Amino acid sequence: MLSTHIVKKLFKKAFTPVTIMFIPHNCKKPLSLKVPSAGIMFCIAFFIVGTLLVFSSTVKTIEYRAMKQKFTYYSQQFSELQGTMLGIKNSEKELKKLFSFKSKKDVLENLDNPTGLMQDTIDFENLKNQIAKTIETVSEIKEYLYKQKDIYRSTPLGSPVRGSITSYYGKRIHPHTGKEQFHYGIDIKTNAGDPVKATADGIVSFSGWQGDNGNLVVIEHGMGFSTYYAHNKKNLVKVGQKVKKGETIAYVGSTGNAQTAHLHYSVLRNGNYVNPKKYMDEGMYVQKE
Repeated sequence: MLSTHIVKKLFKKAFTPVTIMFIPHNCKKPLSLKVPSAGIMFCIAFFIVGTLLVFSSTVKTIEYRAMKQKFTYYSQQFSELQGTMLGIKNSEKELKKLFSFKSKKDVLENLDNPTGLMQDTIDFENLKNQIAKTIETVSEIKEYLYKQKDIYRSTPLGSPVRGSITSYYGKRIHPHTGKEQFHYGIDIKTNAGDPVKATADGIVSFSGWQGDNGNLVVIEHGMGFSTYYAHNKKNLVKVGQKVKKGETIAYVGSTGNAQTAHLHYSVLRNGNYVNPKKYMDEGMYVQKE
């Protein structure tokens, strides 16, 4: 009875109308608009979610454009280097042609001929500076690309098992206690004994029994990323072992407090739990590379 009374009270408050008035600056009559309280809260929530989605999309666009600008700059540097090397090769041909003569007299006489060597004056000091600059640019490119590769290799992408998601990241009703609590990962229903794959390269930091999680594997991937694989039937890796993306690290089970065979999968970044779905959506079932 008490819970029914509370529900009715909340329902009544949610649909209590709120009057919004639009008052024009001229002498026209003000416009009144009655909106339920729940409608206003829904609009605010919709606005916040929309703003976050737009912000996330904008950040990704900015990162992509920054990367594109870097590659455009590096491409221009290589084009300049290519032109410089072409000039050196042409000068080399002219020099070989000039010194192909058999005597000093012939060399000196042909020195006045309009060859490419004499037409194009080579500034060797400038050329040396250009080459040094290009070498520095190549080093920057390699450093940048290796950093991007490290980030990519460390980011857990795709699903560690084939199956269907039965419980998402966020607030949920716990299947055992019946109470609301926060679920710090995703449960993926699949067959017992199916392979569990590492979603990124890394080093195993934990492999063993861990209370309600049953057989648990934890992998550190670098760049602040860690992944948890719980309720395994059997772990196949040891602490300190290096693993590759797509490598089988365990078999699906129902150990710990699991009632049915499934994998509990969590992703952490800089020590904080994040929604694994975001990274799973960026790749399909993980295959061994």
